[in-house]
Amino acid sequence: MAKRGKKYLEALKLVDKEKAYSLEEAVKTLKEIANVAKRNFDETVELVFRLGVDPRYADQMVRGSVVLPHGLGKELKVLVITQGEKVKEAEEAGADYVGGEDLINKILNENWLDFDVVIATPDMMPKVAKLGRVLGPRGLMPNPKMGTVTENVKNAVSEAKKGRVEFKVDKTGNLHVPIGKISFDENKLEDNALAVVDTVQKLRPTGIKGQYMKNLAIKTTMSPALKLDINDVLKKAELKAA
Repeated sequence: MAKRGKKYLEALKLVDKEKAYSLEEAVKTLKEIANVAKRNFDETVELVFRLGVDPRYADQMVRGSVVLPHGLGKELKVLVITQGEKVKEAEEAGADYVGGEDLINKILNENWLDFDVVIATPDMMPKVAKLGRVLGPRGLMPNPKMGTVTENVKNAVSEAKKGRVEFKVDKTGNLHVPIGKISFDENKLEDNALAVVDTVQKLRPTGIKGQYMKNLAIKTTMSPALKLDINDVLKKAELKAA
């Protein structure tokens, strides 16, 4: 087992491993941990789901996206691959880079990856397909289910800029979703968390038997994980979404 650093061990003293925290208590505790650890960077806060799914089966794959109410705390660079009249639409929507085959070739030939989100119009997908081996492993490949292959370029760029987060369950059934920075106000982290929980809950595969969300925790980049009271969080997410 890897040796833990002094700051981590100090933070661990603030965590009750046996407790299922309310979301408010957990966020407050993470803030206290951050004050103790005093990291020299703004840590990302993330939710960690343990789902009762088997991702080896296509009908149990959990994959989606959510627009966080308060964003992720960083300005995302958006690339739009399109042509014709959609070029102007993308530029007016605030896309950082807009182009067609020229940008596809730049990615392939120069290993250019100075962007966080890739959006493409359907007519460009046959050409974008050749980027699969480059963008796929990085989670950047445009996908209709994620809303990143679309004719509605304006809306897609707007949502990406606001803080659209894409997520996909891993092969062990775990799901890690960032919800902001530890510097965020507590209520903003809570709002973002509830938006994510509501979205993941709505993506429950129809064929799942038994418990869908088996475990739910919240943590920062460097902190211990705090177990959340799933029923409490689900209830608050449902009320928030109503």
